[in-house]
Amino acid sequence: MYGNFKIKENPIILGIESSCDETAAAVIYGRKLLSSVIISSATEQAKYGGVVPEIASRAHTEAVDEAVERALTQAGIRLEELDAVAVTYGAGLLGALLVGLSFAKSLAYSLNIPLIAVNHIRGHLAASYLCDETLEPPYITLLASGGHTAILYTKNYTEFEVLGGTSDDAAGEAFDKVARILGLPYPGGPNIQRLAENGNPVIPFPQALVKNTCKLQFSYSGLKTAVINYCHNAEQKGGKINPADVAASFQRSAIEPLVKKTVECAVSRGADTVTAGGGVAANDYLRTALASACSKAGLKLILPEKKFCTDNAAMIAAEGLIQYRTGNFADMSINACARIALK
Repeated sequence: MYGNFKIKENPIILGIESSCDETAAAVIYGRKLLSSVIISSATEQAKYGGVVPEIASRAHTEAVDEAVERALTQAGIRLEELDAVAVTYGAGLLGALLVGLSFAKSLAYSLNIPLIAVNHIRGHLAASYLCDETLEPPYITLLASGGHTAILYTKNYTEFEVLGGTSDDAAGEAFDKVARILGLPYPGGPNIQRLAENGNPVIPFPQALVKNTCKLQFSYSGLKTAVINYCHNAEQKGGKINPADVAASFQRSAIEPLVKKTVECAVSRGADTVTAGGGVAANDYLRTALASACSKAGLKLILPEKKFCTDNAAMIAAEGLIQYRTGNFADMSINACARIALK
């Protein structure tokens, strides 16, 4: 550890995110967001049908300094005014993570301010704090991303309980796989949504929920297989599918169980507030369905803006604030981790 740090109630924190194909930087003052910058390599990745780790790492190396400089400029903050640097150390692509982490280490060391190592998934959970400054635990969160799908009971600012999760694929992963089946370009999730808007959910795909078990479990492997079989069977019979109907039907089967069980968990736990995080939380079908279900159940719903559901640095700074206030600082030996347990 380096330096002796005095904890401030409302620190100025720089957040840095580089876990996948977005190079991002953001500045917060307490729970107030001052700036958020994202430089994406998604267009380049789309040429290859998905994220290529080497290309992502190179893009981060080229963009991280610019992202930080732009975030500071937009916030009207000088480097010397920063109270801490929060950075994603996992989970994600190892090479990509190392770019952001190395930059953050150098910056924190040179300014003699705390380095805060943030779990990317906890960042997604913390995004809601920036869109509603009155939000306080306890509450229920639906986490739906490319790597995780879970319903969580947030007990306090640092502890949560996993009420249910996926037994196989994550929701975002399933969206990407079905997009490839339908010949849609990367990224899959937004393209599935756009295609589904022109279709009808008339195909009876199985819902992404494991039944006849005492645990709350989602399953996307069977749903994905059902889509594959439907498309292949039609092809073998010389028929044609309606891609828009397939997308709409898949989207319904993937999302409705998430919405239903999230609201049920909130009611059973006596929580009056529901939040959501992760890339799938940017899906319009999910946002509309969750808003309707929460309204019927008398629950308050806090949804981050779509740009704060996908990978961004504002959420990393938000989680950094929580860790800052508990004095949970990292030292310079911290390393990047490709996988981190949901805890």
